Amino acid sequence: MAIGPVQLLVLGFTHPDFHGEIIAELERLRESDTVRVIDSLAVYKDAEGEIEVEHLSNLTQEEAVELGSKVAALIGLGIEGEKGLEEGAEIGAEAASEGVEFFSEEDAWDVLEEIPNDSAAALVLLEHHWAVPLRDAIARAGGFRIGEGFISPLDLVAIGLLTAEEAREMHARETEMAVAPGAARMPQQRQETTMPEKTKTEA
Repeated sequence: MAIGPVQLLVLGFTHPDFHGEIIAELERLRESDTVRVIDSLAVYKDAEGEIEVEHLSNLTQEEAVELGSKVAALIGLGIEGEKGLEEGAEIGAEAASEGVEFFSEEDAWDVLEEIPNDSAAALVLLEHHWAVPLRDAIARAGGFRIGEGFISPLDLVAIGLLTAEEAREMHARETEMAVAPGAARMPQQRQETTMPEKTKTEA
């Protein structure tokens, strides 16, 4: 089966509650043919920077260890000690053979470092299965990816997709972690695509 484009979402939380709506929504997505949740992890970082990991699913422990290694291998996080590191490497190699792209050393994104101390993050690995036919059609036409990214709600006002009030509310929610004390900003190359500035035409 062809695998669609795979995306890693890293979402920060100051006061996490991963056992309510988030779990329910992840389970709903798992049943969808549009977007497949390959794996999801909760990473807790205490005030000293020590990390604990929990699977965000209703999987059995055996299934969680197997699937959890996909995200763990992707970000360099071992599950269950040395044995987990080996499992993560093996499953990571398998994921690479299936089309999952790993970060190069040049643009590596240190996910764990970006999580602020005394907070938590949800790491969700998504496959955009809906995009398989479109991606294949683009490839047959000789096309290739130049860039991608989420557009800030503030920029959507200019093209009429949001009102100014809606954009302010969405932007405030999205940047809550960024303005929290000690919070680190997500690297721009992974957060959004920077559009080239317009050149001024001189009279």
